[in-house]
Amino acid sequence: MPNTYRAAVIGLGRMGSTYDDEATYGGPIFLPYCHTPTYAAFSRTELVAGADPHDEQRAIYGARWGVSSAHLYADYREMLEKERPDIVSVCTTARVRSQIVQDAAASGVKAIWAEKPIALTLAEADAMTTACRAHGTALAINCARRWNPYFHLVRTMIDAGELGDILQVNGYGECGLSHNGSHLIDIVRYMAGGSVSWVFGEMESDEAAAGEQDLMGNGYLAFDNGVRAYIRGMPCGPAFWEIDVIGTKARFRSASDTLEIDYIVLQSGGRLGRDIPAHIPLPAPAHFPSTGFTILEDLISAAENGHAPRCSGDDGREALEVAVALRESHRRGGVRVALPLADRNLGILSSEIRNDHTPARIRRLEKAKKA
Repeated sequence: MPNTYRAAVIGLGRMGSTYDDEATYGGPIFLPYCHTPTYAAFSRTELVAGADPHDEQRAIYGARWGVSSAHLYADYREMLEKERPDIVSVCTTARVRSQIVQDAAASGVKAIWAEKPIALTLAEADAMTTACRAHGTALAINCARRWNPYFHLVRTMIDAGELGDILQVNGYGECGLSHNGSHLIDIVRYMAGGSVSWVFGEMESDEAAAGEQDLMGNGYLAFDNGVRAYIRGMPCGPAFWEIDVIGTKARFRSASDTLEIDYIVLQSGGRLGRDIPAHIPLPAPAHFPSTGFTILEDLISAAENGHAPRCSGDDGREALEVAVALRESHRRGGVRVALPLADRNLGILSSEIRNDHTPARIRRLEKAKKA
């Protein structure tokens, strides 16, 4: 394997290029975070090309990152053929993400870093994971909290038995279940371990549940390892982006998107011989690494050593499947729905695809010109 990987980005908008320019606070994100800033700064990648069908996007991207027009393409297929990148980021609307990932895998790229949600339907997600397995391509889905140092540390502690048997995981974060809900569902799955066997779901309304659009909702998840979980994707007040992991020996709570961390263990000495909860510091890293660097290190290791990335294509697909199953539970009158779902044509139209005929950045620029 080469020491340096040729990297290219498909979809040159916000997550592909300029999200880091907007960052004003920490939380779970440590810069560089989004795709191009990471490739430009990472020691093992060389940014070589970009593709986007919109002329304005390519022009802004080239000026921002010093990529000449000779290496900017309207057609991503032409870019894959001419540039032969090793790693490709897919930062397009989810409407076209599945086919692009399949084409990139077939072109021989070693690794793909794709945005979330993985796709609009389960069939599209199935096709992506199947293509990447067939071509030996490592596929990571950008549910980035898995690469956060706190969540990864706690997952390591769970695996070592320090929290005892995990009993319950609760996640709170107002969101559409497909779009930002992919983050919420995935981090709950990561903390719980195992696979979801069945769910109960309640959506924001009967009308929303009957449609195909992205929607808020709540759900109860039963995992095959005995863990139970609750997800609240409806308004949650001060509990916004809170994750609570309860084990038989200890408890981990992340509030305000990791701005507040609490670790509680049971200690002897309580009344009537009962144990009492004791709050202890959770060791923080001496250095908070770039989220993008952490993702690339993991993805390159996956390509070189044949293991799954921390958030793999299968993880992205299962997050979408949980979201769809929660909606199906409501549609069917609040019944228990088993996974995997038999109908792979089911899906959710992620909120990110609204008005995606014109990139959001270009819409904002046009609005500013008219103001």
